[in-house]
Amino acid sequence: MEFPHLFSPITIRNMELKNRIVMTAMHLGYTPQGEVTDQLVNFYAERARGGVGLAVVGGCPIDEFGGMIGMIALHDDRFIPGLTRLTNVVKDHGTKIAAQLYQAGRYTHSAMIGGQKPISASAVRSRLTGETPRALELQEIPGVQEKFAEAAVRAREAGFDAVEILGSAGYLISQFLSPITNLREDEYGGSFENRMRFGIETILKVRKALGPDYPIMLRIAGNDFMEGSNTNRESKRFATEAEKAGIDLFNVTGGWHETRVPQLTMNVPRKAYVYLARGIRSAVSAPVISSNRINDPKTAEEVLRSGGADLITMARGLLADPDLPNKARTGKSRLIYHCVACNQGCFDSIFQGRPATCMVNPRAGREVELEVKPAPKSRKILVVGGGAAGMKVACTAKDRGHHVVLMEKSDKLGGQILLNHSIPGRGELETAAIDLIHNLRDKGVETILQKTATPAIIRQMTPDVVVLAAGAQPATPKIKGIHGGNVIQAWDLLENNTETGENVVVLGGNAVGLETALFLANQGTLSPEVLHFLMVNRAETPETLTELLNRGNKRVTVVEMTKKAGADMGLTTKWVLMGELKRLGVKILTQTEAVGITTKGLQVEDEQGPGFIAADTIVLAAGSKSENGLADKIEGQVPEIHVIGDAKKPRNVLAAIREGFQLGLKL
Repeated sequence: MEFPHLFSPITIRNMELKNRIVMTAMHLGYTPQGEVTDQLVNFYAERARGGVGLAVVGGCPIDEFGGMIGMIALHDDRFIPGLTRLTNVVKDHGTKIAAQLYQAGRYTHSAMIGGQKPISASAVRSRLTGETPRALELQEIPGVQEKFAEAAVRAREAGFDAVEILGSAGYLISQFLSPITNLREDEYGGSFENRMRFGIETILKVRKALGPDYPIMLRIAGNDFMEGSNTNRESKRFATEAEKAGIDLFNVTGGWHETRVPQLTMNVPRKAYVYLARGIRSAVSAPVISSNRINDPKTAEEVLRSGGADLITMARGLLADPDLPNKARTGKSRLIYHCVACNQGCFDSIFQGRPATCMVNPRAGREVELEVKPAPKSRKILVVGGGAAGMKVACTAKDRGHHVVLMEKSDKLGGQILLNHSIPGRGELETAAIDLIHNLRDKGVETILQKTATPAIIRQMTPDVVVLAAGAQPATPKIKGIHGGNVIQAWDLLENNTETGENVVVLGGNAVGLETALFLANQGTLSPEVLHFLMVNRAETPETLTELLNRGNKRVTVVEMTKKAGADMGLTTKWVLMGELKRLGVKILTQTEAVGITTKGLQVEDEQGPGFIAADTIVLAAGSKSENGLADKIEGQVPEIHVIGDAKKPRNVLAAIREGFQLGLKL
């Protein structure tokens, strides 16, 4: 077997797991009233069929004062029948299921709990909500702890195989544990032993309520990544006491929602936080799970083989491909659709109040509604364009029994996704294209490269359906001097690493413009290999190394005519990107219009009047225009024509893949 450690069984107290893959809890937005829905059941049933060993669902609020709308409710007996339906379906496929016991404390919005103040260890304002909670009175604390125990019993009655106490991410137990949110002067505050007390007593009460044989997990932060808060050193001490109190399995993550250290975005290297799990593992005898950015079986196997952890989590990895475990187990790992940590469909959707979906898996959350079924009649389909939309419609149509030919005018498939290869922290997005290419080949889709589809060629091929997915081309704004020798397109720069001068102006503060600015500003900074060499040999001071990391050999300015840069980006990606640009010294000018280009730089106008920005090179990132002229030329010459993706209207990758998939279901 290719991944022997990953697919070895393990027993947690009396719960035997068939493999070491854990789908950790993630908020999905599939339970708008707290009740289990068909959508939620179908979602987890698909992951259970796909072979995951343990699925942790939640968070599941333990009371009415520590959650938010759309979470899976566990605070009342009336929810047990629906939860039982969920657990039965999951366990029918040989997967174990656990419920995460959730109380958010100061991370709860008062609007979500009827205008009441959320509770916490102390009245310390939350940067996440902007609100100040009320400190729990001493006599209230046992009641909150009992709510954890009551919810745990409810979970057992509903058929869950285990419960997971949420003690990480800045939620209530974390708030008692941390000196930055626990300012109490009673037995629950002050020393570390006192700050641990709330969490340890909660564990003891849950253990007492469940008895000695029921598995209890603890989601724990290996490091809060908050200045002045707990590090792996303190987390190990907490884990040691938590094991004595009755914890059977530790699920190690990192960071609070307020931390400035990214945890799950694409720029976080795969398995970056395994060291946190390794630290906890050194302090306890119970098994330990490593979390965050472990999205493929090879990475997972390396973690387990090296002793970094006993199990690993793949939450978004299974959102992207529910069959990931089965594919890896049966030697088909090259056909996995990997999570690329884009966050477009999951986190960004949730933050905007929409249910979770996935960029690479449009079926996520719509498993029954968007089931792939055989077509009534096999037809000959020609797909013009090998970008994300074109490849997805080709794969889907082929799955339904059609004969599919994909024609691409360039020498490679992937389209605009491939431009991300050069952008620091964005290269993993290329994996989305690679996965589609692997699946195209496995399905037997006929692919023709370096051939331009013309009306004559299309007529000769006699297709029943033509799908035009030829993408878009970069737009060129009408500005004086735009065709000068010092002007280049961002796409050309990213694809060919075209030479630029030392002073560069990027015209356009959209996603492409900002990512191009990141690409430019990063040039001349220390590479990871050089940084490692210099640190190991203590060749430079930490201050000098930081300076060399933060400054390259180019001065970059972004000019955007609207009020906000990055308006077309998701919240999580934009947050990280803006932080990187600030670190690298990139200047961003908004509400600034470019009016002319000279050999010396860019003429602009803003609310202060005319201005001039000296520049050696002007990089254009002024949007794109659809490539769909072929549609008119073949109108009436083929029975059916569809235009999708950027060829229809420029859009992000999530929308392009979704449109390709949905069209594939209709053909």
